[in-house]
Amino acid sequence: MNWDIVEGNWKQFKGKAKEQWGKLTDDDLDVIAGKRDQLAGRIQETYGVNKDEAEKQIRDFEKRNEDFRH
Repeated sequence: MNWDIVEGNWKQFKGKAKEQWGKLTDDDLDVIAGKRDQLAGRIQETYGVNKDEAEKQIRDFEKRNEDFRH
């Protein structure tokens, strides 16, 4: 999945991100605004994981949502 699709459609993906990373607040998700590096940083901070684990979780998120088209 091209991350530009996620960033451009963040309002739709925001709910999907909230489902996967429930500890992230709405404010976190608003600050992230679809930016991959911001998401990775918040995952690391909130869940206490390293960068590689955060990236793995994001890749899994991308795979689960690759059929999204808008």
